[in-house]
Amino acid sequence: MLYTRKKIILAIIDIFGGAITAKQLQKYLFLFTRKQEVMSYKFVPYHYGCYSFLANVDVVSLGKEGYINIAETDKGRFLTVDKQNHYINELDIFDQQSIRDLKNEFGKYTQEELIRYTYIHFPFYAINSHIASKILSNDELLKVDKQRNKDNAPMLFTIGYEGLSIEEYLVKLLINNVRILCDVRKNAYSQKYGFSKAVLSKACDGIGVRYIHIPELGIESNKRQTLNSQKDYDILFNNYENSTLKDNWTYLLGIKKLIQSDKRVALTCFEKNPKQCHRSRVAKYLMTLPNTDYKLKEL
Repeated sequence: MLYTRKKIILAIIDIFGGAITAKQLQKYLFLFTRKQEVMSYKFVPYHYGCYSFLANVDVVSLGKEGYINIAETDKGRFLTVDKQNHYINELDIFDQQSIRDLKNEFGKYTQEELIRYTYIHFPFYAINSHIASKILSNDELLKVDKQRNKDNAPMLFTIGYEGLSIEEYLVKLLINNVRILCDVRKNAYSQKYGFSKAVLSKACDGIGVRYIHIPELGIESNKRQTLNSQKDYDILFNNYENSTLKDNWTYLLGIKKLIQSDKRVALTCFEKNPKQCHRSRVAKYLMTLPNTDYKLKEL
């Protein structure tokens, strides 16, 4: 059984003649989701503009399952499907109409015209583009540049990825001009797509954020198994302060140096609520170090 979002991918490829590039699919999906009340995919500014990591994972999955033929060419990845798949008929009437409207409006656009359209109408998503300077005018590039947060004030952020897609998470980093992400999990592994070390590090690199894993500041997972109340968290974190943090003081000083050099540094872990995450205690200690000139902000 296919997820609805995968049927959307198949329906879009089908309605555009059964053959499109991966870059075109990303742009079509982006424009399609602008019309959805609940977006099937979220996007981040990436090398060629708006990009969904999850959509790419779904394309690869559909390829392995035999629904899509994926061909790597000198011009990029090319996607083809059986033109008679009719998955559009399995979508709700609103998504069906949105896909048909998409075809009517952009059916004659070349790939470059399609990319240019998204850059002009959604300039934020062009801020990390490798090709913007080749397809946009100087005035259009200025509009893209205005989308960048250039705040250089020293700041320590903390962010949990609970409840966020990898795209939403990365956008939070971008709009706050975070330059270094310090992962303070003991084990940088997650069952949630995008947040294991290898994928998260690569994703951060793609948006110009340096990723650093500091397992020495983490808490063993077996110590988190019986946390049923805020009091339980407080006891755990008090013990953490008196043991792990004190034993790893040099790593705290290392983070402070990163703030001094790169200005905008974020601590990350899983929990959305900082009071239920040890990153709040790491931040607390960093804020009490002598001669600090940075502020703290929870994302």
